[in-house]
This record gives sequence, C-alpha cells and structure tokens, in this order.
Amino acid sequence: MTTALPVIALTPGDCTGIGPEQTARILHDGRMADTARIVVIGDIRVLELGMRQAGVSFACRRYDSPAAIDWSDGSIPIVDLNNTDPALYPPGVGSAESGRVTGETLSRAIDFAKAGEVDAVSFAPLNKRAMYDGGWHFPDEHKMFAHLLSHRGYFSEMNVLDNQWMSRVTSHVSLRQAVEQINGPAIENAIILATTMMRKAGIDQPRLAVAALNPHAGENGLFGMEEIEIIRPAVQAMAAKGFNCEGPFPSDTVYLKAFAGHYDGVLAMYHDQGQIATKMRGFNRGVTVTAGLDTVFTTPAHGTAFDIVGKGVADTGAFENAIKLASQLVRFKRTEA
Repeated sequence: MTTALPVIALTPGDCTGIGPEQTARILHDGRMADTARIVVIGDIRVLELGMRQAGVSFACRRYDSPAAIDWSDGSIPIVDLNNTDPALYPPGVGSAESGRVTGETLSRAIDFAKAGEVDAVSFAPLNKRAMYDGGWHFPDEHKMFAHLLSHRGYFSEMNVLDNQWMSRVTSHVSLRQAVEQINGPAIENAIILATTMMRKAGIDQPRLAVAALNPHAGENGLFGMEEIEIIRPAVQAMAAKGFNCEGPFPSDTVYLKAFAGHYDGVLAMYHDQGQIATKMRGFNRGVTVTAGLDTVFTTPAHGTAFDIVGKGVADTGAFENAIKLASQLVRFKRTEA
C-alpha cells in the first residue's frame, strides 16, 4: 500500500464565479501541502484570473498529464487544457458557453481519474443551469459524473460539516417529484450508502437519524401517512439488518439532536430539508461529496456567489475542507485495496 499523498485533480469551477479566486488563494501559500499533491486541470488563463482576483502570484508549470508531473518541482503543476478564455465571459453572469467548458474541464479530470493518474477530483463551484444550457444535459454534476463513469448502481450526493454526514433520499428534483420518489427501497438504499460513507470516513459505528417527511413526523397520521406506511417500516427493516438507524424524527428537531452529538448523520427525505440546517450551521465550511461512485468527488457545498465575484473576499474554508475530505476518502480506499 502506498503512503504517498493522494494526487487530487483541482478544477477551478465556472470562471464567471468565485472558483478561480478560491483556487489561486489555496495554491499560493501551499496550505494543502500536507494534505494532498494537487494538480490543476483547466486553462492557465483562468488560474491567472484567479491570481489577479485574489491578489496573489505563484509559478506554474505545464504538463501534458498528471502522470508526467515532477513533484519535486516547487511550481504548481497544471494540465493546461487551453479551452477557456475568461475574458469572453462577464464575471458574475451565468453563461451557457462558460458552462460548456466547465463541464469539458471536469470531463478531462475524470479521464485522468479513470486512467489512474489522479486519485480524486475536487472542483470549485459551478453553475448547474449554465452547464445544462451548455450541452451537459444533466440536472446536476453528480449525474453527469455517473454517466461519464458508466456507473449503474445507486449513488447520491451528501453534505459533510464538522464530521456530520447529511444525506437525502431524493435530491435535485422538484418537491412534488421528491414526494413521489420517496419509497421503501429508496430509503433503504440511502441508509446503506450513508452508513457506508461514514465508515469510509473513519466512523466505525455510525449512528444515523432518519428525518420524517411531514410536519411533526405526521402526528400519528394526522398530517400524512408516509411516516407510518413508508418511512418507519424501512428504518425498522434496516435496523433489523444491523444498521444503527433510528426514526423517523420531526425534521425541525432532528438536526439539533445530530449537532448535539447524538448521531453522526441525518438522512433527509428531500434536498432543502437537510441543506437549510447544514448551511445555517456552517455555510463556508460544508462539503458536498458524490457518494457511491468509484472516483472520489468533493466540492464546496456553496455555489458560485456571483454577487462577490472579483471583490477578493471569497472564503476558501469549504474548498479546503473538500480537499481534505477527498484525501481522507482516498486513504481509506487504499486500506481496502
């Protein structure tokens, strides 16, 4: 088993957002040097834009692929795709063409992961609408990743904050669709994936709380029967199989229990049920991970922050945590190999 630091492909995200600035700020002082070996996958002009926005400067060295990198060189290694001229896209404005090249850059990073040249991909914020309009016809990047990896099994996005793992049964769909998609098998698959990911993060005996769908957990059927007919039976079935899961709990209090340390994670029924609680607790610290794929993907849980682009104030906390989590998950994969 290798003890070398994981090689992580870092992509600067959509160049119209805060990603280039965040990327440059993280790279210029080597703050991730003890966490991972980082190679930038993207256009060097985007990285130079980020340097100007962040008010920093550092040397870069171009390589044709991550496998060719001389890690003893003190320069920042970059595979310059020469595919994104940021001067063409106004900052702070969504652009289909910028979304297209953002997806293209991620696709190239995935190619290197499939070839075994990088261990994980950490990407700066992107714009889902711009990517969709740019030809990447997926509701989110996670489904795009699964497609490019030819993944056929269950997968989902999860959010991590202060070692609390927040997962969900449904994700980037309308609320009406989310309710329709909540069923026993979906809940059971989500419990398995959440527990598996927490174990991969080093939590030996993960404790999972499952949120209810309806107010007051349905109030014994007064506000809906989903808790009685769907959610509780699924939780009980998984508990009988040895999974440490409990619920359903009212969603307006379950996160208080988790953040107080009673659980290691919460399984929400739909996207905002978990995202609101997590972002309120630590907007600039949370990480999104694509769980269930062979390749490790992490990114800040926040978006492109168009309102502060170019102001030199973009916080890097969540992006740094994303790189740290990617490294942690890669190290676990190595112990399994």
